[in-house]
Amino acid sequence: MKLFPESAAVQLEFDKVKDLLVEHCKSEYGKSKAASLRIHTRKDFLERELNQSNEYMLIAGAGQHFPNDYVLNIQKDLKLLGIPGAVLVGDQFMSIRKLALSLQSIFRWFDNERRLAYPALTHVIEDTYYEKNILEWIDLVLDELGNVKDNASEELQRIRMALFRKRNELRRVFEKVIARLAKQGYTADIDESFSNGRRVVAVFSEYKRQVKGILHGESDTRKTAYIEPEETTELNNDIFSLENEERKEVQRIFRKLTADLSVYAHLLQGYHTIIGEYDFIRAKALLALDMNAAMPTLMDKAHIELINAYHPLLYLYNKAANKPTIPVTITLNDKNRILVISGPNAGGKTVTLKTVGLLQIMMQSGLLVPVGGLSQMGIFKQLMIHIGDTQSLEFELSTYSSHLKNMRHFMEVANGKTLFFIDELGSGSDPNLGGAFAEVIMEELAHKHSFGIVTTHYLNLKVMANKVPGIINGAMAFDEINLLPMYRLIVGKPGSSYTFSIAERIGLPKHLINKARKLVDEEHFTLDKLLNRTEQDLRELEQKEKELHKLIRENEKLKKEMTQVMDKERHRQQVEILKQQNQLTDEKLANLKDLERKIRQILIDWRKAEDKAEIIKQMHNLLFKKKEQVVVNKLAKKVEGKYKEVKGEIVVGAKVKLKKNYQVGEVKEIRGKRAVVQVGMLPMSVEMNDLVLVEEKAAE
Repeated sequence: MKLFPESAAVQLEFDKVKDLLVEHCKSEYGKSKAASLRIHTRKDFLERELNQSNEYMLIAGAGQHFPNDYVLNIQKDLKLLGIPGAVLVGDQFMSIRKLALSLQSIFRWFDNERRLAYPALTHVIEDTYYEKNILEWIDLVLDELGNVKDNASEELQRIRMALFRKRNELRRVFEKVIARLAKQGYTADIDESFSNGRRVVAVFSEYKRQVKGILHGESDTRKTAYIEPEETTELNNDIFSLENEERKEVQRIFRKLTADLSVYAHLLQGYHTIIGEYDFIRAKALLALDMNAAMPTLMDKAHIELINAYHPLLYLYNKAANKPTIPVTITLNDKNRILVISGPNAGGKTVTLKTVGLLQIMMQSGLLVPVGGLSQMGIFKQLMIHIGDTQSLEFELSTYSSHLKNMRHFMEVANGKTLFFIDELGSGSDPNLGGAFAEVIMEELAHKHSFGIVTTHYLNLKVMANKVPGIINGAMAFDEINLLPMYRLIVGKPGSSYTFSIAERIGLPKHLINKARKLVDEEHFTLDKLLNRTEQDLRELEQKEKELHKLIRENEKLKKEMTQVMDKERHRQQVEILKQQNQLTDEKLANLKDLERKIRQILIDWRKAEDKAEIIKQMHNLLFKKKEQVVVNKLAKKVEGKYKEVKGEIVVGAKVKLKKNYQVGEVKEIRGKRAVVQVGMLPMSVEMNDLVLVEEKAAE
């Protein structure tokens, strides 16, 4: 997109939006891309950029985790990897391992379902693949701390084993030397130390000639001497030689691993770019969440339809101050291309103009914008802006001269793909002459089918907007009673500047106000007064419309509640009918469950009992309830006549009565909460709670 002037993006405060985006980036790649954000005009590119941010915002909003936590910047290490003969070290290999591990997590995250659900995010990894050899080769050589493993090569394993043995031997010999010297009273407070990587003993300086070995130095006070005992000199030499061999072998292993991984240098560069891309997308999504942004419908033509749009910086400022932000709704299409906004000063005209301009630049940079979800935004090839005093001291141009120079550029360059913004068109000159030039400029821009927003106080431009095709009026709402701007755009009618109303409210003398009114052209004054009255009438109509909508919503709510109540009553009646039809009470269900349990018990007893006839009899009695009742009643009388219930503990050998069928048996075994009762020839397993201790009554 071409911008005029070059400072247009700064005037619309796009640089502040980029600064906020940079703060959300964690990688140097993401920060660099955010700081140099470009404005694009290709629909397919913009759709992909917007969809990527929108998909990531959906993931973050749903509380899901996307595995892009890797934030190391290893661009220099990767360049070094691609240079023949270069050698990387442990820390550098571990950074590459983290990079490969992060890509592994990303590829695993994108399963088949997520690739279909998030196609724009999947596009970032479409042209690459995950290479498992990178991790495997590094893990064969390095441990989790970046140290070379003992088994990285046979030679290294041999060297480290020899080092282990020599160091152990040195430790044993050195301990004997220290013990001997300590016994002789030669050692200082600190028994041992290291000098140039060699183990030495600390002795008092007066005894240094009594200790055989190599003198490595003395303390600052000259009271302590550091001597390498002659018993350990040869061992120290062997260890030093082995350590040198170890360093050479480790260097050889690093050189080989670097050469192996250099095959994937280009692939790893791609991995690093992918991580940076996802970090950049994440930053755009987080910024969108901060701004309560959404993705508008993108159209490949000049078109603007913003529904409940906010100025993003104003929204963030008011959000921090816990203040409301008034949204704006604007539509510019083939029929109505230029909007002329009028109204009092400090009423929000310039903010509205800047809101549309900034949102357009943000969208064409691939950023989500704070608008309603049904908003539609087209693509423009040019954006031109003229805001505030742009006079040039260098070229000795006055305010109005600079204004006309910019307007000339607008008229020469503008076309159907141009979006322009002019604040206070025609200001800086005689009102009549400036207004005349302003009419000419607007007619020319309308003739070139350009899209734009113009703010003005000129009455002739308000009148013109209703006559020239493609130009419409708009006004910023103003509370004339309280003398306060309402920051709300009303499209379709011009607005008054409320000059005399504001003068009256602030207390200017009435005779001065009346004198000023007489100096104003009568038609001009009448029209301004008519605009005042029209705006107030519209406000009253809007208030009544709001009240009507409120009553309609309340009516809908009552209707919905009534429907729910009727549905509940209908459901209750149906349930009652079903209960009456089935006649299945809770008591009958309990009886059926009890019957099922008894039948299962009889089946268990059938398998164990030798006398099957008795079991068949029990089954018969159970299934025919009437006969069972008679039998139970007879049995109860018989048992009560022969036995009486007594208190006591149920033990093995005791006589017990079964509560359910009034049978009497002998307890043969107690198993926890159950007892085995011998009733006749049949042993039965019965709950202890179903038994009553009895004894035979004495004969009369």
